[in-house]
Amino acid sequence: MNIAVVGSGYVGLVSGTCFAEMGNKVTCVDIDPEKIKKLKKGTVPIFEPGLEAMVLKNIQNKNLFFTTNLSSAISDAEIVFIAVGTPMGEDGSADLQYVLAVAKSIGESIEKRLIIVDKSTVPIGTADKVKKTIQDELNIRGEQIEFDLVSNPEFLKEGAAIADFMKPDRVVIGAESDFAISKMKELYAPFSRTHDRFITMDIRSAEMTKYAANAMLATKISFMNEIANICERVGADANQVRIGIGSDNRIGYSFIYPGAGYGGSCFPKDVKALKKIAEEHGYKAQLIESVEDVNNRQKLVIANKIVHRFGEDLKGKTFALWGLSFKPGTDDMREAPSIYLVKELVKRGAIINAYDPKAIEEAKSFYLKGIDSVNYFTSKYDVLQNSDALILLTEWKEFRSPDFQEIKMRLNSPVIFDGRNQFNVFNLENKGFEYYQIGKKITKNK
Repeated sequence: MNIAVVGSGYVGLVSGTCFAEMGNKVTCVDIDPEKIKKLKKGTVPIFEPGLEAMVLKNIQNKNLFFTTNLSSAISDAEIVFIAVGTPMGEDGSADLQYVLAVAKSIGESIEKRLIIVDKSTVPIGTADKVKKTIQDELNIRGEQIEFDLVSNPEFLKEGAAIADFMKPDRVVIGAESDFAISKMKELYAPFSRTHDRFITMDIRSAEMTKYAANAMLATKISFMNEIANICERVGADANQVRIGIGSDNRIGYSFIYPGAGYGGSCFPKDVKALKKIAEEHGYKAQLIESVEDVNNRQKLVIANKIVHRFGEDLKGKTFALWGLSFKPGTDDMREAPSIYLVKELVKRGAIINAYDPKAIEEAKSFYLKGIDSVNYFTSKYDVLQNSDALILLTEWKEFRSPDFQEIKMRLNSPVIFDGRNQFNVFNLENKGFEYYQIGKKITKNK
């Protein structure tokens, strides 16, 4: 098939590249000429394991193309995906200006029947707005061209997006016409050859499915963090509780690890947007509000432990930080707990020595830009030198089995604050560390 993908950010680039991998001719469109120039050379602006190699391969195979010209991209296309950003507005709602701008451009350029697919995460009812915007432009042109609207929410995990797209748990299609459903089924058939994962429904239900999925996962995270905070106060071990409840297959082990809160581009934005959608329709989503409230508090849980251990005034204290990205496998720092922790500690006079395998440039250039009290290192051990404690906030694989003797030797004092409950409590206790995790506190030195 000939496909156009409008928006060459995370979702658009991954989707377009994976469609090209299956032999489709894909043209990715973006308004940023510098980005398109780099993409044509195979230079990917985001870090996602396996993506750059796949982009380069499909450029060479002439299955993947990049342009700033939307009109030329859709001229040969059968299906056009809208995959532009829907940033969070000041009131928590999703900002649709970019989605509707693309819809307007499609309406100005469309010459034949197209299937237009909302791939961006959009509020319920967005397809109606997109449809009206396109139709308004056709009316201005005096043209009568048939087109179909489809909602096809994405379910990609950063750090595992290629695998998620190539072997999806499900493909959700919201559509009104049999023609659109048939075409979308044909497009996705190569991705589900061993098992039919194709789910069809009405458009509004498809739009809601994305929000409901992310809100459910965010709820599991906040629930377990709430339990961990209670465990810490009553003398229970949250990790043991996690094992106890995760063995129930109705609950499962996914998304019930205690931690310093969720971040990223999806969960914070989508939880806020769902709460706003409910408000706009006269419903107070109390559970969703609580999920957000718990998460906001959780992002400071490690900072609070540090203050409790070292005091309110942190002047003269230096802390080694392992992990800046909101999760491993990505350089994405949007809403990352590290941002909140660093600013809280620096505000109290602390110095931060930070290391992350991928997110240092993101921190320097944007999220922690201008904070002079943050020093960046290229080695996880170098950040420890003359630091008063180690803080772990992102569970990168290279942090799983470090040299604890090296850590102890380099730190001023053998103190670790673990925001992801990564390390083994028993081992650290017996190695002479003062170890703080979420849901249990060990303060023994041997």
